[in-house]
Amino acid sequence: MQSAQDGGEALTLLKSNHIDFIISDWNMEPMTGIELLREVRGDEKLKHIPFIMVTAESKTENVITAQQAGVSNYIVKPFNAETLKGKMESVLGAF
Repeated sequence: MQSAQDGGEALTLLKSNHIDFIISDWNMEPMTGIELLREVRGDEKLKHIPFIMVTAESKTENVITAQQAGVSNYIVKPFNAETLKGKMESVLGAF
C-alpha cells in the first residue's frame, strides 16, 4: 500500500510504481482529488486504474462532476469499513 499527502504526490507515485487501485479524498491541496482523477483518466498508462473518491461533500453536482470525470465509485464521509468494502466490491468484484 502506498500513500500520498496530496494529488501531485499521488500522481508521481502512480507514474513510478505499479498501483492497482486508488482511493482519494476530494479535498486536497494544491492538487485536489478531482484534478487527480482527471489526470489519471487522461493518462493512457493510468486510466484503467479503479478510482474511488472520498469526500464530505454530498452535493449532487459533486457526484455528477466525479462521474463525468470517470470515477469508479464515490463515498461520502463519514463511512465505515463495511461501506468501503461494499464500494470496493462494486468496483473490483467480490474479494
